[in-house]
Amino acid sequence: MHMKRHTGDKPFKCGVCDKMFRCGSHVKKHMIIHAEDKPFKCEVCGKSFTQMPHLQQHMMIHTGDKPFKCEVCDKMFMSGSHLKQHMMIHADNKPFKCEVCGKMFKFRYNLKRHSLIHDGKKSFKCEVCDNMYGSSGAVKKHMRIHTGEKPYKCGVCLTMFVSGCHLKKHMSIHAENRPIKCEKCEVCGKMFKDRYNLKRHSLVHTGEKPFKCEVCHNLYCRSSDLKTHMMVHTGDKPFKCEVCDYMSARSRNLKRHVNRTHQGEKPFKCAISK
Repeated sequence: MHMKRHTGDKPFKCGVCDKMFRCGSHVKKHMIIHAEDKPFKCEVCGKSFTQMPHLQQHMMIHTGDKPFKCEVCDKMFMSGSHLKQHMMIHADNKPFKCEVCGKMFKFRYNLKRHSLIHDGKKSFKCEVCDNMYGSSGAVKKHMRIHTGEKPYKCGVCLTMFVSGCHLKKHMSIHAENRPIKCEKCEVCGKMFKDRYNLKRHSLVHTGEKPFKCEVCHNLYCRSSDLKTHMMVHTGDKPFKCEVCDYMSARSRNLKRHVNRTHQGEKPFKCAISK
């Protein structure tokens, strides 16, 4: 069984969603997600779970509890698995290689996602705007742009959010022990709550651009900037105007479009004519 970790052999198949597993016990554990019975309910947002540990971990979204600490950069995490995954950032080992371009990755799922650039395989289609995605989960998340659905609710102020990560970020404003800004940029004096954010900010001053586009080789300071840039190549325009058919790759462009086209905003005034 241990050798299957190295060979990648997954002979056990889920009869519901066709997902493959290394051993039968993993299939048995996985089958719980297909069970209709979810007796463990979150009293804050109403979401239900099949197991108590899943509910307990979910509750950390509302409490903001992050008991697992990285000893390298002091970043906190909700679970040990998240911390373990994060630690790969500090490791030099990148065991997963792309057979097309030779780029190395720390995680198998990153390699799998990267491979979509080469094979163009995006088989899941949005029925509203025809955008294509690599997974059904990605389509489901994308659809909230069209439906306006915000299933994640803050238990403190009742504000609704599109995704769990947005709610998680929001919860920090309610935390009693909010982190003190203790890391200072020696160039401009700006303060940051942790070393990670300071390090990312420092790229502004150094001019370093470690994130490279594998298609056109443009370089970027932040991974989020690269992700936005990739929409140029994929044609993805997730931000859609609810009034007309205008679509954009950036939320700020959509906001500007709505203000000027539908709300009559005219920010540029002629200094001569009145």
